[in-house]
Amino acid sequence: MSENFRERTPWPIWLWLFLLFLGSTLSIAFWAALGLRWAAITALLQFLGLIYLSQRSLLDIAVNGQQLTVNKARIDKQFLGSVEILDSEQMRQWRGPLSDPACFMELRFWISTGVKIEILDPKDLTPYWLISSKKAQSLTTALLKEEE
Repeated sequence: MSENFRERTPWPIWLWLFLLFLGSTLSIAFWAALGLRWAAITALLQFLGLIYLSQRSLLDIAVNGQQLTVNKARIDKQFLGSVEILDSEQMRQWRGPLSDPACFMELRFWISTGVKIEILDPKDLTPYWLISSKKAQSLTTALLKEEE
């Protein structure tokens, strides 16, 4: 079974820089109050925490043969209906006012585009999946492609 599509989306550089800036202010506060040793310990713990959080929040989308995998969620392609590519404005609408509480969402705030995938499984009450994706067109093509 070959892999038709794969997208791994880590944190963007601006998010790293912002969080490192916030962490450095806490380290400076520890340095001013308790000295260099505690500031260094605080900085190290914060950096390790950021690495852990960045790995936990990684968005991993794959289409393998007859299956769509989004992080730990999996669904067979036979249960997928229409696939709609969403631009940033449409994505904002589906994340907010048009959202169905029963839908499955894998969203990242730093990705403004995505796809909406209709679910046709009669045993599943989930009406659709809403997934952030920088490569929405390629993902849609992989989902609609029939396996040879």
